Parts: sequence; structure tokens; C-alpha cells
Amino acid sequence: MAIGEDPDAIDAILITHEHSDHVQGLGPLARKLSKKRRKPVYLSKLTAPAIDWGGFAPIVETFQAGTSFPIGDLEIQSFTIPHDAIDPVGFSVRWNGLKFSVAMDLGYLPASVKYHLRSSHVLVVESNHDLEMLKVGPYPWPVKQRVMGRRGHLSNDLVSDYITEDLDGETQALLLGHLSEHNNHPEIVRLVAAQALERSRTRARLVVAEPKKRSEVFIL
Repeated sequence: MAIGEDPDAIDAILITHEHSDHVQGLGPLARKLSKKRRKPVYLSKLTAPAIDWGGFAPIVETFQAGTSFPIGDLEIQSFTIPHDAIDPVGFSVRWNGLKFSVAMDLGYLPASVKYHLRSSHVLVVESNHDLEMLKVGPYPWPVKQRVMGRRGHLSNDLVSDYITEDLDGETQALLLGHLSEHNNHPEIVRLVAAQALERSRTRARLVVAEPKKRSEVFIL
């Protein structure tokens, strides 16, 4: 694998929702991982029927969105997020007193999502677009409305508000990802988030995951 990990060391695959930019590599990855030992794919009961496995039949483990379940010695907590998918979820993973959370593809951050992100030592959140770049960018107006909507994607400004008002002191690393290639720029994301961190209660290390580039590997 590109990050230097042995594919057979992977125990399971977690899926947040069915949109192609999140699952298009699932079939090839699952087939590659299954050469020695098949790996289970975890996804919500409503999302599972929407996945095109491309003729491959993996081990599928389904869960009800909002419930928790174990994978080995990890405790996985799923939570519903506002996005225009069938049954989109985020995840919090607990292990040995540490908490890792991910919330990608959501139009805003309701109180329920903020609750699940609390006390995360490593937090991955999208910072999808700069609002002004989106407004004057190349997307058709209906697509712009979708992205800006409450079931679309988080803007840099919404992420800034979250960092300033809700990010707590437990967060050691904040990774911002899912940047739009047309309606955002990594340096804008970095500047807006860094300013928000200065106003916040935390001194989390900021990492911006740039499009088509590998982010660093976090060792918990």
C-alpha cells in the first residue's frame, strides 16, 4: 500500500455512505485484501443495498445508524450526519483511552454531531469550500445550491465557527479534508482554520489534507 502498510494487517473497512467518491475503490480494495483472508465491510443497513460491488461479494456487516459495535478491541460509535445520501454516518473510534472521530460530507454541524465529536484526540472533518469561490466558480447553480445547503458540504467559515466555539482541549490533531479542487485552496483552509485555532480553547496541531496528495500517517 502507498502508506507502507501491509494490506493483510487491515481487519475491516468502514463505509460512511454510498456516494461514488467514497466507495469507488471499495471493490478493488476488497478483492485485493481478500487474496489471503476476506475482510468484513461495515456499513449501515440502509446503505448496504445501494453499493455496487462490481460482481464481488464481500463479507458485509450491517449496523443501525446511531448504534455502536466492536471490531476487535476497538469500539466503533456511528452517528447520523446531514448529507444528501441514503443513510450517511460519521464514526468515533475508541481504543485504550484514545478517541478518533471522522465527520465528512455534511452540510452543517448539528448539536448531535458536535456531541459525538467531543473529546476526540484526533479529529477529521471536511472543510470543503470557500463560499465566495463557490459562488463565482464553474459549478451550475443547482449544484452550488446543493453544496451550500444543509445536506451538502461544510464551508471553511462553518468549520471556523466550530473550531472557535466547540473544539475542546482534548483534541491533539485536527485534520481538515475533502477540499474542493474548484472551490477551495489549501492555503485558504489553513489560514482560516489557524485563525480560528488562535481564538479557540485548544492548541491542536492543524493538518490540511490536500486533494490528490497523501496525508501523513497518525500513530495513536
